[in-house]
Amino acid sequence: MADKSKVVSIEGIKIACANCSLATLCLPYGLDAPDIERLESIVKRNKPIQRGQIIFSPGDRFRSLYVLKTGSVKTYTQTASGDEHVIGFHLPGELLGLDAIQDDRHGCFAKALETTALCELPFDKLEQLSTSIPSLQHQMLRLLSKEVSDEANMISLLNNSTAEERLASFLVSLSERFRRRGFSPTDFFLAMSRQDIGSYLGLALETVSRLFTRFQEHGILEVDRKHVKIRDLDHLKQMLKHHTACHSTLGQSS
Repeated sequence: MADKSKVVSIEGIKIACANCSLATLCLPYGLDAPDIERLESIVKRNKPIQRGQIIFSPGDRFRSLYVLKTGSVKTYTQTASGDEHVIGFHLPGELLGLDAIQDDRHGCFAKALETTALCELPFDKLEQLSTSIPSLQHQMLRLLSKEVSDEANMISLLNNSTAEERLASFLVSLSERFRRRGFSPTDFFLAMSRQDIGSYLGLALETVSRLFTRFQEHGILEVDRKHVKIRDLDHLKQMLKHHTACHSTLGQSS
């Protein structure tokens, strides 16, 4: 379970985008101070949501994009029999909901993996604002392009890599994403379950558990339930030398 000392209260997240530690990771990137103030004026900040709470479901009308401030979220689809297929994990500074723009409906579930705080951006207001702020419009296009690129990379990974490479890629991606947010790149908690990781990587739960054990036996990782310490990050990266197109973006659906 994630360190709850890093989960802020609703008062704690009422910070202007200009002073936000995530300003270089989400929409404010590349905006000047006056434009950031205009963006800040449309942001809704609801109270933090709890672990297991659904943010949106398939078929829900698309109304807003969401930026994670704290916590983590998984996106997934569900079969008629109730089985889940995880399609992404989202960390602070990343956006939810970009995939719903085309059809005006959400096509998947988004569920909080732990106590999570979100900035809500009503899309109609964001769209209006982007017409008068070219840099914001450019940032939106950049994020949409990244969405397409990440999906292509994930397909490539699942089709052209071994089970070991898939897990190594996942861990390297998490390491880089935590580093960009000012957290340790080698010592972190996995909010997602082994079952979720397996679903995302196209691996059986038993395979994921066996690989974590193997990586630990080889001195690459130190694992205590959901607490992971990467002891040999270079070794994980070496495993991906022939697959560098994927490991830098794996796990980031937005």
